[in-house]
Amino acid sequence: MSEANESPKAKRVDGQVTGLAGELFVAAELLKRGLQTSVTFGNAKAIDLLAFNEETGRTFTVQVKALRKKNFFLIAHAKVKPQHVYVFVLLNKPDEAVEYFIVPGAILAAEPERFSKWFLDPKMPGIHPNVLQEQGFLNAWRVFHEPQP
Repeated sequence: MSEANESPKAKRVDGQVTGLAGELFVAAELLKRGLQTSVTFGNAKAIDLLAFNEETGRTFTVQVKALRKKNFFLIAHAKVKPQHVYVFVLLNKPDEAVEYFIVPGAILAAEPERFSKWFLDPKMPGIHPNVLQEQGFLNAWRVFHEPQP
């Protein structure tokens, strides 16, 4: 087959670009909500963002998981840190609203069954945005405004 007859392959989006976009969207939302926020840049980082709520005196370590379109957020239950807050970001297409699902790590760690059997899958664990929405985590920014437990 000649090159002229071949259909062009769809360009694959760089996962690092998706991840960085998610982190920056979350940082902007936290800043908009009055939290002092820092992005931790680097390849082998343990956390994505640091956020401080001056009103409550609480500091948050934030892990961001981002997708461009609705699919499973790849995350293994065994790697969840209870002290982190996890923000799952669905970027969607340009000109479509970004969706945020905010889940305390303590809930992810202690109640894996809430997030479907796929969260505990040994081969490719993940959580679907539909499950996060059904569980009430869509736009749960209140997590960052709750007093110290």
